[in-house]
Amino acid sequence: MQFSEQVPDLFLLALPVASVAWTVTHEEVFSEVRSFCVEKSKGCKTVIQRKFFYLFTCEYCFSHYVALFFLIITKYHLLLSDWRGYLVAGFALVWTANIYMSLFGFIRVGMKKEKVDADIDELKLKEVKEGKV
Repeated sequence: MQFSEQVPDLFLLALPVASVAWTVTHEEVFSEVRSFCVEKSKGCKTVIQRKFFYLFTCEYCFSHYVALFFLIITKYHLLLSDWRGYLVAGFALVWTANIYMSLFGFIRVGMKKEKVDADIDELKLKEVKEGKV
């Protein structure tokens, strides 16, 4: 596969990696599992156990394993056609997926701020209508 074909594939393959890593580590659907893992990552006796459970709470850490999974099922490689290509692809995939997650987090924080600002404005308007101000 030519490099010009590999780069678009990298950006496309990073999307499901970012989506899975973000969903597992941030979204409400996995909150019980995440809470369990946070508790275990702080309370287990051995360092290996604590690090294992921490993996499911950190999107950066978890994205390495998600990227590995997607590399295995797609057989995607970057620059080189041997095992080194898989290594390069793995790190490039993690890096790209984490850029996507950072952008998503930044946009999401901005949206939450706008919602809070709108809620505050609505409360102020309601108070003015009720004559409290």
